Amino acid sequence: MVAETEDDLPEDDELYEHHRIVVDKGQSLLRIDRFLMDRLQNATRTKIQAAIDVESVRVNGRITKASYKIKPADVITISLPHPPRDTDIKPENIPLNIVFEDDELLVLNKPAGMVVHPAHGNWDGTLVNALVYHFQNLPTSRNGNIRPGLVHRIDKDTSGLMVIAKTEYAMTHLARQFFDHSIERTYNALVWGLPNPTDGTITGYIGRSVKDRKVQVIYDDETKGKWAVTHYKTLEQLQYVALVQCNLETGRTHQIRAHMKHIGHPLFNDAMYGGDRILRGNPVGSYKAFVENGFKLLPRQALHAKSLGFIHPRTHEWLQFTSELPDDFRSVLDKWRKKMMVDED
Repeated sequence: MVAETEDDLPEDDELYEHHRIVVDKGQSLLRIDRFLMDRLQNATRTKIQAAIDVESVRVNGRITKASYKIKPADVITISLPHPPRDTDIKPENIPLNIVFEDDELLVLNKPAGMVVHPAHGNWDGTLVNALVYHFQNLPTSRNGNIRPGLVHRIDKDTSGLMVIAKTEYAMTHLARQFFDHSIERTYNALVWGLPNPTDGTITGYIGRSVKDRKVQVIYDDETKGKWAVTHYKTLEQLQYVALVQCNLETGRTHQIRAHMKHIGHPLFNDAMYGGDRILRGNPVGSYKAFVENGFKLLPRQALHAKSLGFIHPRTHEWLQFTSELPDDFRSVLDKWRKKMMVDED
């Protein structure tokens, strides 16, 4: 058995479980919330009612109410945060860069290098350790592991915005938005080369590589992966690299990193996907030294979760947040800009 690590886990689409139940022909009339409590393991009435409130429970394809009485042959579909498992998480006084907070949720700026949740090899110093310290009674999710407040995640070495649920209701409502792909997520990436076309959409089925299980690759066969869609737009051409904006329609593991590698433009200094070597330009002399210095300034993949937009679970207001590029990303970007200006003179 291979231990689960941070990079093994999906960004959002599998942070909750999905069920399809066909009611038995001999079933007597019973309120749907009570019926689901009996049928779903570890599903509390509060959790089920929260799912109904945010329209995550449907009967025969239609939105339902908690008072609905199920009938024989009804088809019930439901999505819920995964049930918790008894696992201790050590609270740690790690500062959080919170950009918005209310009673239901918070939005924070995760620094590069911070693991989102405890896993093999990273049991402390994670975002979850910090959340447990700063907040009490956060809802939990995913595969029985305690991941307080998490409805999605970003990779350890990716910086940027995340939304955290503070209540069960917010957890369920936000999880539904991620599942429906209605959450707006925009990333900035520095990639090798200039994409052709400069603006476009990348699609395919993302799954683990048969050669390296840590790496995701793109397949044409739906049995080998999960459908993923990334829309990209070139913001700036900088000689041998380009600043690209990526909008996620789905949220698969390493989606942007794998998609950009798939079209021949790995992220700058993305070691896992081959971007940590000189892929454009002649790798000798001063240019080689210039790139290697850039790798030192930005010792990670050049990827930042720039903006995040979603519907507030309670007020139903559209919330939109943006964040500035962190210092390491910005410094490398400025170096490429200056180099291009010098080379053009």
